Amino acid sequence: MIDPNVNWRERTVVVLGGGGFVGRYVCEQLFATGVRVRVAQRHPRQAYFLQPLAAVGQLDVVRLDMTRPDTLAPVINGAWGVINLVGAFGGDLLRVHAEAPARAAELAAQGAAESFVHVSAIGADPASPSVYSSSKGEGERRVREAFPSATIIRPSLVFGQEDQLTNRFAAMAKRAFLPVLAPGTRFQPVWVCDLARALARAAADPEEFGGKTFEIGGPQVMTMRELNREIAGLAGQDPEIVDLPNFVGDLMSRAGFLPGAPLTRDQWLMLQRDNVASGPGLEAFGIEPTPLGTIGGEWLGRFRKGGRFASRNAQASAG
Repeated sequence: MIDPNVNWRERTVVVLGGGGFVGRYVCEQLFATGVRVRVAQRHPRQAYFLQPLAAVGQLDVVRLDMTRPDTLAPVINGAWGVINLVGAFGGDLLRVHAEAPARAAELAAQGAAESFVHVSAIGADPASPSVYSSSKGEGERRVREAFPSATIIRPSLVFGQEDQLTNRFAAMAKRAFLPVLAPGTRFQPVWVCDLARALARAAADPEEFGGKTFEIGGPQVMTMRELNREIAGLAGQDPEIVDLPNFVGDLMSRAGFLPGAPLTRDQWLMLQRDNVASGPGLEAFGIEPTPLGTIGGEWLGRFRKGGRFASRNAQASAG
């Protein structure tokens, strides 16, 4: 719990990658507590939209390139807490997911920061055949070594209005046939706002959450096929779903292409295992997870014929 006796304005929380999809919601939660927020972004202009959400003097945006860990020192300087949200699917993943977070954790420890929250991924394992998962696992190991009381958060798929998950699948569902790779692989999608609340609470209360690892998922475990069907329904679409056999997915991954979206070899390897949370999750933060079906229509309605107001217009006409 946030201590009401603490002057939070005297504390600075650095959010690495705060201008991204998850970052915007994490920053909004932090603004509400009154802390000063320093957002570090490769392209600072991408984080300027946060300014109206913050009080005067509460937000600072600085430049950071996570492929150059040597640039982290001035970013971390003076931080009471650090939240690392940076992730990538291409490029030098070991540097972005392991070397840079480890350097950030070292600097935070040297500067006597009290809180460090590192966002990893379910399936993170240094021995994984996937470069993404192995680099995430190595990042966890190095962060914990540098900052033993760090909180590690491993989310499943994250959905929300600006995501690259539900919006992409909804766009693909407008076709008559919707091909689905790894149809039996299971996921536990989590709403970005629920995840952001957990991250902000973990950062604010290192005594309660420090030194622990949490796997964060939503209230539903869904196969890839079920997830596509749910998204299509929320988007007002009813395509014929076609399960693609594994050998087709394997060939597509080698070619680097899936109709409507890229598919790398590494992504295909990650699809070979379930992405379901285990152990303590949102309940540890006192958060009740939100189902996709209760809110997804708020942004996926734009894919309906006539747009998001189609059903409202139909009701008005009937009246």
